[in-house]
Parts: sequence; C-alpha cells; structure tokens
Amino acid sequence: MWGRMAKHQQARFVLRRFGLFGVMNGMWMRRFLLVGTLLAILALTGAALAQDGGLLTTISKTARFRSGPGTEWFWQGNLEAGTTILLDGRAPGGGWVRGITPDAKVGWVIDSAVNASAEQIAALPSVWVDTPFTLAAPAGNGSLIPVGPGGQPSGDPQPATDPQPAQPQAPAPAAGPLPEGGLQIEAGSNVNIRQEPNTNSPIIARITTGTIVSLDGRDPSQQWVRGTVPGGTKGWMSVRFLVITAQQVVSLPIVEGGASVAVAAASSSAPAGAPTPIPAAPAAPIVATTPIRGFSYGGHASGLGEQTVNAMRLAGMTWVKKQVRYFQGQTADVVSGLIADAHSQGFRILLGIVGSPGELNNGGYFDQYAAFVGGAAALGADAIEVWNEPNIDREWPTGQIDPARFTQLLAAAYNAIKGANPNTLVISGAPAPTGFFGGCSAQGCDDNAFVAGMAAAGAARYMDCVGVHYNEGIVGPDQTSGDPRGSSGYYTRYFWGMVNTYYNAFRGARPLCFTELGYLTPEGFPPLPGGFAWAQNVTVAQQAAWLDRAVQLSRSSGKVKLLIIWNVDFTNYGDDPMGGYAIIRPGGACPACEALGS
Repeated sequence: MWGRMAKHQQARFVLRRFGLFGVMNGMWMRRFLLVGTLLAILALTGAALAQDGGLLTTISKTARFRSGPGTEWFWQGNLEAGTTILLDGRAPGGGWVRGITPDAKVGWVIDSAVNASAEQIAALPSVWVDTPFTLAAPAGNGSLIPVGPGGQPSGDPQPATDPQPAQPQAPAPAAGPLPEGGLQIEAGSNVNIRQEPNTNSPIIARITTGTIVSLDGRDPSQQWVRGTVPGGTKGWMSVRFLVITAQQVVSLPIVEGGASVAVAAASSSAPAGAPTPIPAAPAAPIVATTPIRGFSYGGHASGLGEQTVNAMRLAGMTWVKKQVRYFQGQTADVVSGLIADAHSQGFRILLGIVGSPGELNNGGYFDQYAAFVGGAAALGADAIEVWNEPNIDREWPTGQIDPARFTQLLAAAYNAIKGANPNTLVISGAPAPTGFFGGCSAQGCDDNAFVAGMAAAGAARYMDCVGVHYNEGIVGPDQTSGDPRGSSGYYTRYFWGMVNTYYNAFRGARPLCFTELGYLTPEGFPPLPGGFAWAQNVTVAQQAAWLDRAVQLSRSSGKVKLLIIWNVDFTNYGDDPMGGYAIIRPGGACPACEALGS
C-alpha cells in the first residue's frame, strides 16, 4: 500500500513540476493533459510511470543484468539497447536499479544504462535484494540474453556496461598452461583467490578481469568454486565475480580444501606479474542503512563457520540471529565483530540483547541498557530484540514481573535505537510460551496475558514487530487441534494458535517476528530428558517438513515479517537439548536446509 501511495505522489509531483495541476477544470481535459504529459516525458527521457506502478523505460546501451546491485552479484546475462524494462526500485547506496523484462526476468542493472533521468531514478523507492518484487512483466521489446557456452553471452561482442569494483589492480598473471580437464572460464571482474570458500578466509592471490581460470570443483552452497589460475596458484573464488552459468556451477563436483600457492609465486624469484600472497584485511563493521521490507527468514547460529554458512545459504536464509548478554559498564563495541561477521557473509543480523535480572533494579539501568542497544544500532545491527522472555523469573527479577514495567524499558530502548539508526528493526522481547501461571502476577505471566498487558500499556508505540517464540510443537503447522498431549487445545501447542493470539493482542497494529521457531527431535541423539520427552517421537523428516511449511505459511499470512529458525548448529544436548532443535544434524546432514531451499 505504501509503495503504491509513493508512486501516486511521484506522479502528482511530476504534474506539479510541469505546472499542469489545477490549471484546467473538467475530467476530460485533466485526462488529456495527464496522457499528454506522460507522453512528453517519455519522449524526452525514454521513461514514464507505468499504470500499475513502477517506471517503464528502455535500456540505452548493452548492459549486464545481475541478481543484485553490484558486480559481486551473479551475472544472469545481457540486456541490449532498446530492451524494455519496468523498474520498481533502486539500490539504497545508488548506482543500480531493479526491474523486470518482457520475458519476466527480474534483476539489477547499472542506472547509467537506462533511459531515465536522475530525478526519475531518485524518485524510485529504495529496495533491498530480499524485498519482494510485485510488478508484472511489461509489454515491449527485447529479452534477457543469457550467458552462453564458454561464458560469453551471445550477441554481446563488446564488453557489457558494468562498473569494476574498487580493488587494487594486480599485475596480469604470468602466462602459463592451465590444468587439462578443468572447466575453463573467465573472470568477470577483479577476483580474490581465497584459501577456503568463505570471505573470512585469507586471500592468497588476486586476478584481474578477463583472466582465464581452470575450475575443478565447487562447495555445497554453489556460491564458491575452486580453480587454478595462471602461474599455478589454486584456491577458491566467489561465483559472483566469474563469467559462469548456474548450470556450469552445478556440473562441477563438490570438493573440499585443496588451496595452494604456486612455489614460483611465493618465492623471491617469481616471474613478474605472477599472483602473490596477500594478507587478509582486518574486519571492520559494515553499517546497514537500508529499510527492511517484506517477509524474510534466517536462523540462530552459534557461529558462522563454513559448514553453518553453507547450510544457511542452502536453506535460502538471509538473516542470522545472535543473542548477547548486556552487563552494566559494557559498551556496544562488544557486538561490532558479530555485526561485521554477519554482513561480510551476506546476512542481515538480529541481535537479541538481554540484560542481567540482578542488575535491572540498579539506578539508571534502563537508560544504560538503552544506550547500549542504541550503540548496537549505530554500528549497523539490522534488528534488535529488546530483552528475552521477560514474563518468567529466569530473565526478569523474581516477584517483579510486570508487562507495564517491561514496556517502560522497551520505550527507552526504542527511542535510543531509532535515534541512532531509524532503519534498525525494533522487536519486543518474546515471552516464553507458557500456561503455567494461569494468568499474570508478579511471580510470572502466561504469555497471552503478558502480551495483552503490553498492549494495554501502549507497547505498540515502541516497537516495529511483536516478538514471538514457538518451540514446543509436535504437530504440523497447518494443524489447529489434535496435539496428543494433555490440554491439546491450548494455543501454545499450535503455530496458528501463537500467530492469532499475538497478532490479535495488538489488533493487527504490528506484524509478528518469530525470533525463535523450532521443532525438537532426538533422532541421532540419546533419548530426550524427562522435561522434553513430549518430543520423543518427532523425526528429522518431520522437523524439515514442518519448518518449511511454517516459513510458507508465515510468508503468505500477511501477519509475519521475520522468522528465525531455532536453531542452525547448536550441539549441546543435555538437560536443555539444544542440539535436538538444530537443523544441522549429527554427521553434518541438513534435511531442513534442502526442504527450505527447494
């Protein structure tokens, strides 16, 4: 709705700018002027507002069409001059626009390659890669020219328009034969050669645009390929920087390790221009400033090692959650590494920031906590969950549990976060789902009573999203009855019971964010401890199918903005069997990743 309103306001602005609004009376004359103005704009700039939204224009010169706003994103093919494209937005940092072609291909192109004025591009809304695309394919000329065999797009004899990344220009690699039997492809831009298939791994060499490399394998995520460059150095390269099709990537076998620096390149007698080892640059926080739109999902991970990152990418996740315990005297610098690590791997990050119940009554605590979460927002946290399960005495002082007092903390945190970074999503601390207390008292609250108390205290004014935990399901998310336990009709047993209870508590004024959603299964582990025996018969196959379905239902519900799967890679399995919730199972398999990513 807001997107449509913004586009209507843009149209009104264009008319006012040309002095045509309010000059003539009569419906016929207004329509005549509107059509005439739009035709004039199209004649002058090659672009016009489409009837159903978006900016309809054409490609001015052959340009590369990518899956994201930058040369690091996968090159899908070429758009030739004259191709019609309907744009729905621009990259927040500028330089790129997103659109759909007449053959229904969606992607990004450098903004200098479209027939639109700077003012028209600036008027487009900022969109992130995971913002849903809602426009239909336009009628018009042209289509995407896919990358053909050998890596060159057919019909593209000249280099396609594409800005090169700002990387130091290394000398051309030394000439020399490449290994036989490998897939010979070309570097589409400057490429870092890394020791392992992740951006935290040391850079062992760099090659420049146009260098031919020989590939012999890929990683399971299909985001990295291993190959040998001229001079003999072997290592890992991101497919985003290579002229390679998805089919070619899939055709490579899955391999591990195998990186090596050529002896000649590593010695002082190396031939001039050979790739040389380059030390990895120190990590620095990357501040995210783009608004969060649409539905997205991710996982709570203990770390972002290779296996975890590959699993999350296979599952299609775009978010990672980390939980942080704040103690008085700390500064937000303690979370800078978490933020930088997540962003360097291409994930948005949700920080669940919970304080210490023993400190909460100290003088000035609310303000100090607010300063900490505000500092985390300033460092680039994409979302912050304010506290964790404040309805039970594990996380809030015994005998003082009160939804109104929690709302006071939420208000202080919200104001600090938005003052530091307006685009950081503020999520209210999700209560523990429970019916133990039979209502709400200072000793503890059932979650339905707690969220009702928050709503009555005005909490909707101090959050973007209502935090929800759902981690006790043993039936599929489509079911609304039939749980085999006692009190089988209780709402916490069911996905829809949780969605409707929380959404209705705020009368739909705020969307829901599942900051924990998981299904427990003991498969591959010893029997569950007594307190969790209710999940003893759940299988890994059910876990995978139910998580996939929960994501589908959340996406289509219109009530859920974010879903974080609890969890990706925890391994501890004792009185609190976190490993049983993990989607990476003992042995390394991840059936849920395959279900989610299919």
